Amino acid sequence: MPLVGSIHLPHASRYSSKKKHYPVNLFGKAMAWDESDVRLVPLEWLKPHEEIKVKNMKKLLDMTLRWNGFTKPLIVDKTTGAILDGHHRHAVAMRLELVRIPVIVVDYFENESIDIELWPASELKEISKQDVINMALSDHLFPPKTTRHRIADYLPPIHVSLEKLSLLSPTTSEESE
Repeated sequence: MPLVGSIHLPHASRYSSKKKHYPVNLFGKAMAWDESDVRLVPLEWLKPHEEIKVKNMKKLLDMTLRWNGFTKPLIVDKTTGAILDGHHRHAVAMRLELVRIPVIVVDYFENESIDIELWPASELKEISKQDVINMALSDHLFPPKTTRHRIADYLPPIHVSLEKLSLLSPTTSEESE
């Protein structure tokens, strides 16, 4: 999916437009992202695989309204639209009735640098990538904080305004002038 519009970085002078973030996961495999990897996708395309904690969502909603935008993208499987990280951000977008949301799209099965684990409080004994996709494509959800994807610890800083995310048209004001 192509990037829709431009993404504004907060304190842009601190970040080079060519700067990449090179996080290393538990197995020492590097992942590199910058703001050019962030895409705006239709909210309706996304599929959660676990429930949220309402209290956490309300806190995030308050922060999102104060910032007037999203400052962290979701991580999403490119084939299915399954949300790998960002369920609370997705819930905020739904609550605000946004049309689009910033994401980084990944090849969940092919990318070996994406690690999945269970949160300590999870009642499951094991989890696989296929389990996550199956749940996202079903009518059911895992309990909150069941899975953790390690890639989500390292995301580029962004700021996408709520106004831009509520627009139906993929054009920005600069493009339509």
